[in-house]
Amino acid sequence: MEILLSIYGAAAQGLTWTIFALGVYITFRILKYSDLTCEGSFALGGAVSAVFVVKLGGNPYLSLILALISGMVAGMITGFLHTKLKIAAILSGILTMSGLYSINLRIMGQPNTSLVANNTMVSLIKDKLPSAAELGIRDSVIQTSIIMVLGLVFSLIAVAFLYWFFGTEIGSCIRATGNNDAMVRAQGVNTDWTKIMGLSISNGFIALSGALVTQTQGYADVGMGRGAIVIGLASIVIGEVIFLKAKNFALKMLGVLVGSVIYRIIVALVLRLGFDTSDMRLLTAIVVAIALSIPIIKKKNPFVRKEGHR
Repeated sequence: MEILLSIYGAAAQGLTWTIFALGVYITFRILKYSDLTCEGSFALGGAVSAVFVVKLGGNPYLSLILALISGMVAGMITGFLHTKLKIAAILSGILTMSGLYSINLRIMGQPNTSLVANNTMVSLIKDKLPSAAELGIRDSVIQTSIIMVLGLVFSLIAVAFLYWFFGTEIGSCIRATGNNDAMVRAQGVNTDWTKIMGLSISNGFIALSGALVTQTQGYADVGMGRGAIVIGLASIVIGEVIFLKAKNFALKMLGVLVGSVIYRIIVALVLRLGFDTSDMRLLTAIVVAIALSIPIIKKKNPFVRKEGHR
């Protein structure tokens, strides 16, 4: 039973991180852009959400919108550094990420902010439900179920939005920029604008995920985005391995959702085996490296090629 509860909790946590993975997918797979801004914008979203609720007494749901906007601004800054100032893609992301660390400290005024004594999205929903005693179940199960429903709803909305947006003319231009920006420029499209737009949407989603995670875990921390890029990549590659033959864009987005959940379940099971939490980054790096190398291994393995020709 404890293992099942651990898996259930991990799946709920994975759903709250799905939007983060989708944001990374936009830059990593669609724009073909190595953007490290995500580690700063994730914490930015959490900081904005926490401060708006704790210090300003704002509505937790409204804090998500503010987090989304703040993340979009961060993405625009990275895009401006890269496209207008001609700073290398990875370096522009590092510069913005570094600057956001100080900005997040300024926003919170301290390294972390707790929401324990304040209303959160989870507590507002929980107050409207029967108590754990009335339902005859653990209080933690009710809380985890609320987090799972919130994560699933927001994730599906995000997938639906991206499917619609990247089917529009603007979205198609962004996708084309990632495939061949020279060809897109030849068609008269301003690729600087499409890159800035893509980075803005990506980091907006990432900051939104940071706010959602903050609302569900009950606190924001200035270092909550540290190493998060690897988590996002792990979710993406796991989903791609599972949906290996998926051609439909919506299925690829759902693959990211499934990958995010599976990654969190793997982490939960590994921790139950007795591994230290400090080993998780090494494990994640190994998982990402193996998943990314699968296409190369298939190409170089003569048996796999032979099977593919049959």
